[in-house]
Amino acid sequence: MMGFDVSSENASEILTPAQPLMEDVAARAGVSLATVDRVLNQRKGVRERTVGLVLAAALETGYLSEQDYQNLAKPRPPNIIFLLPNGTNPYLGLLGERVRRLADQTSRDAGNIRCFFIDSFNPDALATALRHHSKWADAIACMALDHPAVREVTAELVHRGKRVVSIVSDFAPAVRSAYVGLDNQSAGRTAAYLLGRFCAGRSGSVAVIAGSRIYRAHTEREMGFQSLMEEMFPSLQPVGVREGHDDRDENYRHALSILDQHPGLVGIYNAGGSSDGIARALRERGRSDTIFIGHGLSPDTRRLLLNGTMDAVINSDPDSLVATAIEACRPSSNGSIHTIKMDIFLRENLPAI
Repeated sequence: MMGFDVSSENASEILTPAQPLMEDVAARAGVSLATVDRVLNQRKGVRERTVGLVLAAALETGYLSEQDYQNLAKPRPPNIIFLLPNGTNPYLGLLGERVRRLADQTSRDAGNIRCFFIDSFNPDALATALRHHSKWADAIACMALDHPAVREVTAELVHRGKRVVSIVSDFAPAVRSAYVGLDNQSAGRTAAYLLGRFCAGRSGSVAVIAGSRIYRAHTEREMGFQSLMEEMFPSLQPVGVREGHDDRDENYRHALSILDQHPGLVGIYNAGGSSDGIARALRERGRSDTIFIGHGLSPDTRRLLLNGTMDAVINSDPDSLVATAIEACRPSSNGSIHTIKMDIFLRENLPAI
């Protein structure tokens, strides 16, 4: 009678169960193999309920260890919407680029991030956008307008458990969840100090061009600028503030008007954006001697620093601002004010591109 000699080594191979496969996980969860692949590799585009089913199936079949399961099952990042003002402000364009770059990441750990540009100085448009996008978003970061309509919607959303984070410009601290940006009054005082020192004992008038006083950031910068001027440089007399709505063409027209009405003008502080419009007016009037301080390092202000039209740019790093805003949007975020470091750039210390 013939028999079989089964060694202990061969017996071990026969008795050892096969390692579970992704196909086994898909079958147990009742989903496609592609869905299992997306979940296990933490890619976006899978509903949370489905993620839970796949991970549970992977644990039950032994495809994942308990530790691996815990790592993959941690709470997902919030869905975040950024609402930025549209228009010709290059710095806000840079912010939008940074946000969209993050939104293009495929990892679930990066969260779902979207960015929309809305009517810059229309509080009703911002209030409508906040309410509309809250249907999808867990948190909304916006350049806030300090207006009753915006405050009302924000209070409503926060009451519903949403986070509303103001960036660049703050509003209603008792209502919003957090603020991320510069200390804007300090920024205005810094601009006044730089302008006054650059004037080197000259006397004359100085002008402020803001986006709009409906942005608290611009009002605070103006207040800081005016207060330090009065304290330290009484020979420099501020003239009435103009609102250019961060539009290069409006800023151009305002700058021309100021230069024509005040021949003794020695300096301009742009508390908002779109400095290229002001620079155009200075060039046309041949006023290279006018000290020009502005905000936001972007391709246009970089060029203006290099050619000597601008003397200094006050900046908050867009990558740092966006990253901090995203952290402030998370439910676990601590603190309601996240002040971004203020950078001052001159022609001689421009960072590499």
